[in-house]
Order: sequence, then C-alpha cells, then structure tokens
Amino acid sequence: MSDSFTTRPELRGTFGVVSSTHWLASQVAMSVLERGGNAYDAAVAGGFTLQVVEPHLNGPGGEVPILIWDEREQRMRAICGQGGAPALATPAAFRALGVEQIPGIGLLPATVPGAFGAWLAMLRDYGTWELADVLAPAIAYARDGFPLVPRVVQAITAVQDLFRSEWTTSADVWMPDGTVPTLDGLFRTPAIAATYTRIAEETNNAGGTRESRIDHALSLWYSGFVSQAIDDFYRHAAIRDTTGERHTGLLRREDMADWRATYDTPVTTEFGRYTVAKCGAWSQGPVFLQQLNLLKHAGLDRLAPDSPAFVHRIVEATKLAFSDRLAWYGDPDFVEVPLTDLLSDAYSRERAALIGQAASTVMRPGSPGGRAPRLPDLEAAVRTLAASDTRFGVGEPTFAPLPPAEWVKREVFVGDTCHIDVIDAHGNMVAATPSGGWLSSSPAVPGLGFSITTRLQMTWLDDGVPGQLQPGKRPSTTLSPGMALRDGLPYMAFGTPGGDQQDQWTVSFFLRHALGGMNLQEAIDAPSWHVDHAPGSFWPRTTVLNRLSVESRMPLATQDALRAAGHDVKVGGPWSEGRISVCTREPVAGGGRLLRAGANPRGMQGYAVGR
Repeated sequence: MSDSFTTRPELRGTFGVVSSTHWLASQVAMSVLERGGNAYDAAVAGGFTLQVVEPHLNGPGGEVPILIWDEREQRMRAICGQGGAPALATPAAFRALGVEQIPGIGLLPATVPGAFGAWLAMLRDYGTWELADVLAPAIAYARDGFPLVPRVVQAITAVQDLFRSEWTTSADVWMPDGTVPTLDGLFRTPAIAATYTRIAEETNNAGGTRESRIDHALSLWYSGFVSQAIDDFYRHAAIRDTTGERHTGLLRREDMADWRATYDTPVTTEFGRYTVAKCGAWSQGPVFLQQLNLLKHAGLDRLAPDSPAFVHRIVEATKLAFSDRLAWYGDPDFVEVPLTDLLSDAYSRERAALIGQAASTVMRPGSPGGRAPRLPDLEAAVRTLAASDTRFGVGEPTFAPLPPAEWVKREVFVGDTCHIDVIDAHGNMVAATPSGGWLSSSPAVPGLGFSITTRLQMTWLDDGVPGQLQPGKRPSTTLSPGMALRDGLPYMAFGTPGGDQQDQWTVSFFLRHALGGMNLQEAIDAPSWHVDHAPGSFWPRTTVLNRLSVESRMPLATQDALRAAGHDVKVGGPWSEGRISVCTREPVAGGGRLLRAGANPRGMQGYAVGR
C-alpha cells in the first residue's frame, strides 16, 4: 500500500462501487444498488441523472456507447448508442449549401439521438427495475431543482446572445427569467421533467411484461411523440449555425423509427496480464489498443511515469495510432476497416520501429495489409474557418469563464463529456460514456426541453475516405469507454470525457496502474498530458501537429527534456489534463470479491462512492 498523498482515497469495499463525473449521478447509482438494483439498473439511473445535472456535457438527445461484463453470461458486450446520419444527409446535400464541412452547431449536424435507446436496451435485457423507477431521480432533479456547477453557468454565458437573438427555445429553458442563472439556489428544467414523466406514466400504463413496457417507452421516443416533436422542429425551423446562415434540419421521424441500439463484441488486445476491450471502429476506441500494441516492447516498466522517456514513447505511439484513425476508421457496416491488420503484432512492430528519439512533426498513417491510406482534404478546415461565424461556439461545447466579466469577450474554454462506471456485488460491470445534446450544441426542441446531438460534424464530405458521410452511417465517435480483464478474469471498468483526449488520458492512466503499480487514485492524480497531432474531431477540424500539452506539475526536467527532443510543449494548469473514472473487482483469498474505485479531482465534480 503506497503512502503517497492522493486527492482522495482509493475506495475499497465488497457491496458495490460507482464512479462518475458528477457526485449526484454517483450517489443516485449507489442508491439503486442499496435498494436491490443491479449494476445495469444503477448505471441507467446514473446516466439519466447526468443528462439533467451535466446539461453542458450531455443530454436526453445525445448518444452513449456502453461496455458491460455480465457475470451470468460470463462475457463482455458493447452496446452502440451512436445514431446514424439522417436519410437526407448526403455529401451532395451539403455541397449544395456551399459548405465543405458540416457545421458544428445548429440543426444540420444532427444524427439520430441514440442515448435513450442504448440505456433502455441495457435496462430491458440486463436490468431488473422498471423504467419509471430508474427515471425517478432524474425527473425529481429536473422538476424540483439541482445545484448548478460553474461550467453550466459558463456554457450559458458563452452563448447567451445567441439564445436571446436566435435560439429562443433554448433561452426559454436555460434563461427562463431572461438572465444567465447563478450558482446560488437550485435550477429547474421542467420541460425535461415533463417529457420523462409522460414516458414513465404511459409506460407504467402499458401493461404486459417489464420488457414489453420498456419497448413501449422506446416506441414513444423513436416513433411516438418525441420523434414527432423533433421532426416538426427540424423540418420547419430555420436556425442560424456556423455558416452564418439559417438552415432547417435533416433529421426526420422516419430516421428515428428505423434506428435501434445494437450489441456487438468488443475489440480486444493483450497487454501483459491484461486483456483490454474497447468498442469497434465506429468509435475511436481501437486507438487505445493500437497504442498498447506499439508500447508492448517499449520498456515502459523500467521507466518512472513522469520521466521524459516514458512520456515521449507514449506520445509518439499516440501520433501513429491517431494517424491510423484518420486514415482507416469508419462505420464497419459501411466500409471495410482493416482492424485485424491494424491490431496485428507484425503491423504493430513495424509501426513501433518508427518511434525514434526525436518528436515526429508529420502525420504518418500506415499501410495495413499493403493498403494505401487516403486522407481527407485537411485544408478545408482553414477555408471553412475563414468563412464562418464563430461568435457563438464551434463544434464542441464552449464555456466562457466566470467573472471577471471582461474575460467573456476574449476567451472561451472547450468542454468535454461525461462518464460513469458501476460494479455490483454480483460482479456485473458497466462502463459508459454519455455525451451529445449539449445545451450549446443546438436549440432546444419545443415541448421537449432538450437539444439534439451534433455528432454528424465528425464525418467528412470527401469521396473515398472511410469517414465520409452516408445516410444511416454512424460517425466515428470520440466516445470510448474501456474495460479490462486481468489474468483472464473481469477486472476494470474505466473511461473519461475529453473528445480526442479520451484515448490518451486513459492510456497513460492505465500504464501508470498496470506497469507502474500505482493504485487507482494515484494513477488518476499523477501529472498527465495530451498531444495534438491530427485534425480535431470537432468542427472546424483544424490540424495541429506535434503540440504536447502537459500539466505544470510535470517535473521541469521532464518538460525541458521533451522540448529538447523536439516536442512543442505547452504548459497548462496543474490540474488540467484528465477526467478519469474507474472501478475494479478482484477475487480475494478465502472467497469473496474486493471492489475498488477512484475518481477525477480535476474540475471538482467527479466522485466515487462504494462500500
């Protein structure tokens, strides 16, 4: 047991553990476990709570990928809650509008909102509670009020002029008295409460089995009153976006009615004692696995986790993996993704040989199986940005700082998303990364009280690239929950917000724990970093190369050595890199199971609970 200081204890228990990006969601999920629910019931209740209390980072109209380990079935599964592109969304349709890139905000970048479908699929197939019961905490917070965290106020501050002048339906939700809310008191979102209350009541009155009642709720959302309200708004409202023009949306009721959350087998790789699992190439998850494969023979176990060599080798592996993401990842239902070759030992060794002593300053996608990579036109971002209206945000949620007020006019901060992990006493595990439908991403749908995801901005219009927009096709989401076995037994559920940083922060965290022997909280707290070395996933998708952002707590000698190796080192705040949540389970001598949990201290929202 280490005696080093951590910001909070690594929790240990036997009954159940939860870790998430907001203390209220963690406590809600734990309360479900305490009242007899399993990990799936708890995760769904926590997930719906996150939609209410972190509205700047996710919402009812967003998406969620989920990884589960089911103790009864003795297997891992991935649940895809990433919706596809509307039928009307084609490259030709966007070119006809005179744009080279899909806008980051407004109605045009909508995909089918998949979070509701994914949460309910898991609840129906693996949970035990009624939908009304898991919705009850979220409904109560939305109806009766919840305390705002500073970044919600920052998010509304950043777009208040847009809400007043253009997105008046959002002003009705987030500025009900005409002003930006304060951190004092409680904030209410009655329209969201009413939407979920109607679903809960109609579901309870539907009769039949628990499973059929959940299916009825799904029909209310995807072919009933929710989808009809979305269709009416997206078909008829003309909304201003980053083009500087007003556009109606492309999402229709038929798109939603045709969509279902799906199950698939996670993609895995072996790393020492560990089998690490991620969602497929419809997400960025495999870049985590590619980095581990490149680093298997890098001698990291002999290096201190804040040493220049440790950071440099991981950063260079990250650059190679993310170059492959750009060249090869896409929805495998629409394009051939050479994932077997990308994760093969031969390819990984070939790519690892490219890691030298100096920082790479160019993107170097590989040629798995001899295939030639094809990249989109990265200069389109420069042309798009020059011709766009960026006064009210870009592609990710943006946050104006709190007072002093003079900052508001000259600085915004980019946001991220949410995460929740749960392990119950039976050993069932859930890792989920909900996002999308941010309050600043698109205007609130009248009558529903929430925004719709803008994930379509992660597609390309270029012909012949795997990420090209196609009707029904899923954008390659950045959302990336993780799971790991240890010595063949289920061990870890983990993840983080952070867009393109998700499969960077978690890689260094995992290596600090798996190789460096740090406990969960030590590995979370340790100084971290990320590299920008590819086009961003969010509009306007500008390309930055060889920029390494490190926390100021990183040793000065390490910072100097990284600069000497050619890295463009940018020093951020002492607690600026990482948002990780994690839970683990392990057998103990004499029988039983020890559960552990850790949570992110950065931003002072993340919280782990358990006993």
